[in-house]
Parts: sequence; structure tokens; C-alpha cells
Amino acid sequence: MIKRVSFSNRGIEVVGNIHLPTDFDEGGAYPAVVLATPGSSVKEQIGAIYAERLSAKGFIALTFDPSYQGESGGEPRDLEDPAVRVEDIHCAVDHLATLSYVNDARIGLLGICAGGGYAIKAALTERRFKAVGTVVANDIGEAMRRLLPDARQTLLDVAAERTAQARGAAARRDPWIADSLVEAEAAGITDPELLEAVTFYRESEYRHPNSTNRLLFVSYGALLGFDAFSLPELLTQPLQVIVGGRRGPTGQYEAGRRLFDLSPSRAKHFLEVEGAGHYDMYYKPEYVGPATARLAEFFSEHLAP
Repeated sequence: MIKRVSFSNRGIEVVGNIHLPTDFDEGGAYPAVVLATPGSSVKEQIGAIYAERLSAKGFIALTFDPSYQGESGGEPRDLEDPAVRVEDIHCAVDHLATLSYVNDARIGLLGICAGGGYAIKAALTERRFKAVGTVVANDIGEAMRRLLPDARQTLLDVAAERTAQARGAAARRDPWIADSLVEAEAAGITDPELLEAVTFYRESEYRHPNSTNRLLFVSYGALLGFDAFSLPELLTQPLQVIVGGRRGPTGQYEAGRRLFDLSPSRAKHFLEVEGAGHYDMYYKPEYVGPATARLAEFFSEHLAP
């Protein structure tokens, strides 16, 4: 059962779905997990896949559209601002704390892909999260600095774009990925992982009309200056890091290992899902199954009464 909800992030309406356990009783007090999803993703995609499985294990699972994206409010549209993404997560736990059927002493956090980096950043200063899990977590700032052909030139282009907009020009929006496999082929894209991303987001049953596949260009300014794994000494909560065993250009395996090594938590765990690439961990049952089974075990242990 899914319950549609909304909450505020400094005046912006954030729209989410709460996935309720099968035996849900409104008079109960359940453990809950907030889910932070990948860049460009909406709540009906990867977040829903993991939330559905966690709710089947007895957890309240909240997934939501980031501010400026999906059904959530905020202008300009398609903005990806790490600081706002992190604050969305803080506001999500604020909302859970108002619900009578959530035990606010038993709230966890799960971040996937870029949402993993945002989750870590949020958890550094948010002690209402008693346990933190990640799946193919990435520091989107590090990834952008590594993958863009010339980060310094991109920042110069962002400066020029901001000036143009201040003078009345229309905002520039670029695709996160190719809009189709045909377009990817025409662009000469051959990397299997990038093609898997295009397949999932643009050509599979998980394609969703609220996922625009557009990034407001000025977002690169904030993204390139973001460091998800800074101040690791503050990440003391129990931590579960899950990576795909097949390494690729997203760097998810390396990022997960770095996160695990940096964390000072005395209750940290690392799971490598053999054979899985980055995007396999989004939706393929043979890989999502072991990941969610381990997450349920982890949250059950560390969100215990």
C-alpha cells in the first residue's frame, strides 16, 4: 500500500510516497527508512523498487522527488543542487517524526547512486538517522570532476550562462544521458554501462514521464564544488555499504570502498554483489534481491527497539 504525502523544504513542496508494510496498522509504531534516489531519478523508479521490498520486510519506506524535479515544487526546474538535495533528506525525517505510526527512535537512511553521497552528507549532522545504508553510492561531485572533459572550462561556461540568464536569456538544459539507444549509437556511445543507463531510464518499463532527463546547466557550478565524503569522522552511525562486483566508469565500487574505509563507525559492513554492474543494482531482481535482503537485516539489527 502506498500513501502519497508532501512536506516542505523551506517553502518548496516536496512530494513523496510512503510505502506501508503489508500488515500495516495505523495504531502501530514502525521503524522507517528514508530513501535518497539517484540524480535525474523520480520516486516511481529506483526508490520505489527498494521501498517496495523494504516495506514488505516491515519498514515504513519514504521515497520522494527532489526539490525542483518530478512532482515536487521549486523553480527553476531541473536544478540539481547538492545542498538542497541534502536538506530534502533532513525535511523528510522531519515529516516522518510527525507521523504517529512511525517510531522516531527507529529511523534509518538509504541512499542509492548520487543519493548515496547525499545521504552520507545528510547523516553527518543528522543524529535522528540511527543507521545508514548505501547502494552503488557515488560522490557526484567527484564523479563530475573525473568524468567531465574539462571541469575548469565547464565552470567558465557556467559563469557565462549565469550572466546570460541575468540579461534575460533562456535557461540552458542539457540531457543527463542520451534520450534513446538510437541517439546514443549516433553519438558513438559504446560503453556498456552508459548504454544500460539509457536502457533503464529511457527505454524500459521504468521510464517515467516525470523524469525529464534534463539538467539545468548552471547546476554544474554547485555539483563540481561538492564533496560528499568530507568530514568522515562525523559518520559514526552503523553503516552498510553495498556495491556491484563489476567495476565500471561510474566508479561505484571504488567510491563504496573509499566510503567504507573513511567511516569510523564501529558497526560498518561491506557487501559486494557478485557480477552486478552499477545499473544492474537499480532493478534486476537477481541483484536487488541480495541487496535488499542484507539491508533489511542491517536495519532490523540497528533500528531495533
